[in-house]
Amino acid sequence: MAQTSGGLVLVKEMRETLPPSEQKIADYILENPQDIVSMTVTELGEVSQTSGAAVTRLCKSLRLKGFQDLKLRINGDLGRKLEITNRDIQPNEPVEALMQKVTDHAVHTLLETVELLDSEQLERAVEAIVQAKNIHFFGVGASGIPALDAQQKFLRIHKPSTASTDLHMGATIMANVSEEDVVVGISFSGATFEVEKIMELASLNGATTISITKYGQTPISEISDIQLYTSPTREANFRSGATSSRLAQLHVIDMLFMSVASRQFDTTITYLDATREAIEEIQSQTFRRKK
Repeated sequence: MAQTSGGLVLVKEMRETLPPSEQKIADYILENPQDIVSMTVTELGEVSQTSGAAVTRLCKSLRLKGFQDLKLRINGDLGRKLEITNRDIQPNEPVEALMQKVTDHAVHTLLETVELLDSEQLERAVEAIVQAKNIHFFGVGASGIPALDAQQKFLRIHKPSTASTDLHMGATIMANVSEEDVVVGISFSGATFEVEKIMELASLNGATTISITKYGQTPISEISDIQLYTSPTREANFRSGATSSRLAQLHVIDMLFMSVASRQFDTTITYLDATREAIEEIQSQTFRRKK
């Protein structure tokens, strides 16, 4: 299914990595998004003082199918509110205001993540996990939470998995991976040193590598076989830890898990029933002992 929004985010996040001629086009698009949807390739090249060929190259740099794809996405952006203003928590802010602010930002982050997630890359990731002998998830800090969540999910459907948040432990695991394994590196910035080293070790040993990073060219995404992107939405200045980035990463993990579960529907149901029965039996024994 074709994406119908997210064009302006693509242009904004990729701008700094583009060559000068494409940057000029990107600047014009960001300043005049409402004009783009009615233009031709030649017209955009003229008004941006570049060329139609440069417009075509820009679309390729953005990994889009063409100018019509870009216009479709920008038109979708114009149909909804793109930015959430005043995200920072204020002193003694009413609880009702905080509830709405946090919720609005979470919804914005999740929707933007879906807009930026390439379905073909997700399909490749699902296929790799389905075929994998073992799956290894790695993330540090707040990105370690989605790694642990992923391990718990995939273990429930009988997919041997590990999750590590320590470089030394991760390196120990990577020393024993093979071409039959999949390694998933999670980093919002895409430049976390520990995650980059783990992905390098995994690649050296032939494992298939999947990165989950914010949208854009980053050291970790560039060395990964499969790239899954999340919303690049910035955290509020006042923060006790990553919030929107963690939600986006968990959202991608959920989509991965559900896709794998759907692909192996019958066996997934069998394994989920078995794990649920095991947990219920433990809970039942615990209850009897307390009595």
